[in-house]
Amino acid sequence: MKRRDFLKKAGTASAATAAMTTLSAGPFQHVFAASSAPGVQTFGKAAAFSFDTLKQQAKELSSQPYDGSIPPLPETLAQLSRPQFDDIHYRNESALWSKSGTKIRAEFFHLSPFFRRPVSLYEVSQGQARQLRYSPDLYDFGRSGVNAKVLPEDLGFAGVRYYLDKDWDRDVVSFLGASYFRAVGKEMQYGLSARGLAINTAMDTPEEFPDFVSFWLERPQAKSKTTVLYALLDSPSTTGAYRFEMTLGDNVVMHVTATLYPRKDISRLGIAPITSMFMVGENDRRTSWDWRPEIHDSDGLAMWKGNGEWIWRPLTNPRHLGFNVFTDTNPKGFGLMQRDRKFDHYQDNAFHYETRPDLWVEPLTPWGEGSIQLVEIPTLDETFDNVVCYWNPKTPLLGGQEFSMEYNLHWGTRPPYLPERAMVVATYTGLGGEIGQRRDHFSQHFTIDFAGGALNELPSGAQIDPVITLSNGQIERLSVTAQPQINGYRVMFDLVPPDDSENLITIRMYIKNGDQALSETFLYQWAPPPASERLLHNPGHL
Repeated sequence: MKRRDFLKKAGTASAATAAMTTLSAGPFQHVFAASSAPGVQTFGKAAAFSFDTLKQQAKELSSQPYDGSIPPLPETLAQLSRPQFDDIHYRNESALWSKSGTKIRAEFFHLSPFFRRPVSLYEVSQGQARQLRYSPDLYDFGRSGVNAKVLPEDLGFAGVRYYLDKDWDRDVVSFLGASYFRAVGKEMQYGLSARGLAINTAMDTPEEFPDFVSFWLERPQAKSKTTVLYALLDSPSTTGAYRFEMTLGDNVVMHVTATLYPRKDISRLGIAPITSMFMVGENDRRTSWDWRPEIHDSDGLAMWKGNGEWIWRPLTNPRHLGFNVFTDTNPKGFGLMQRDRKFDHYQDNAFHYETRPDLWVEPLTPWGEGSIQLVEIPTLDETFDNVVCYWNPKTPLLGGQEFSMEYNLHWGTRPPYLPERAMVVATYTGLGGEIGQRRDHFSQHFTIDFAGGALNELPSGAQIDPVITLSNGQIERLSVTAQPQINGYRVMFDLVPPDDSENLITIRMYIKNGDQALSETFLYQWAPPPASERLLHNPGHL
């Protein structure tokens, strides 16, 4: 969330405050009814609910002035430190549906200085919605120092998380803060995040972070691993109605249906936005002072274009803000992926980056003309999410223009779709030059490994040719060799920049055998270092 300060270029409210705005839950009504789980109660009268009623609510809200006010926290919560907040735990026995025999349960995040804005929560059963009541009895405050006796009954919740019967102690999906949400794969490891919507990302004007302000949790069937969550989105620019049909398992699949009702014109709309982190990798060691060889939640952007072409764009940690636009028509999908799954490449037995989930976006309707946009922000720390990607429609969204979208989100370490041709499995970079020879000019070395597809079916000695296109500079020392360790091939070359500038150089490459393309397209942007840092590192004996 720190990244918004980088983009806004101005002091704002705290990140947690800026991240969350919501509707008022309205006056608290002391009319209670038993819910499906002891410890969780509802209040108020039941009301008919459906996705159509939610869309109508979002449409009506869009005609009203935006209200971003945030109720003050009780003093006992407002002064919490992060360690104190982490000592607040929801009581498992009070989970929603804990006594109903379902395979899925839900628990609720507590408000804190880090997530200040309350959201309204409802349970939906048989087409009827009842609001869930906050109670401090739902929580174990441990050693947090919170005085639960002074917490009001209308305090509200910060967000919601879901659990599956295979592990009631570790959640598999969470919705918390602005319109952020996350899910895990079978490894039960969180990593990158998604959002309901991105607005004006990486522009000169401040980025806008819409909020999910209310959630409706549909009671799942007893033996089902599928559940439905509805959400109302609100922001200065738009409102929206969202439906998440979530199937929980080794991979979490979310079928997202959404309709937006913009209050005003939106300059840059981001659909299905993904947020991740890349600090250090085999291809980019600009910030390699840490003892771990790699630090990233994702190592590349994969794109399956409307024309069938697969593109792999390794992520970087640039010196300056990076913004890439990949135009397309009716894309088949895109996502931020973690292709490198080897523990010894990370050596982190605490955060286990090798098990971080991928997130693949699969459009379910034609999205027309537009672009996949990738934002990379310089970072010196792994707690700073510095990578964003999303789909941006070519036609701007105008105020008063209803806009609908539908797509699947696939979370996990097993991608739902893979290229039929060979994939890029590793990208390495370093100082160019001939081993054992004195360097007289600066160059950057690239090693790209390809595996899969038809590569392991090629006869010994088959002619493999790289097809390389550069936006600038020139190639030296190009070679292609079989790589039996991966049943694939390795392409190596040095790239010589044209001058002392730091202007980006785009590299586009695939490998072929005769007229047959054998691989996906490797796409890379290299920023030459400043002239003062182009050291040749020649040893004294050469």
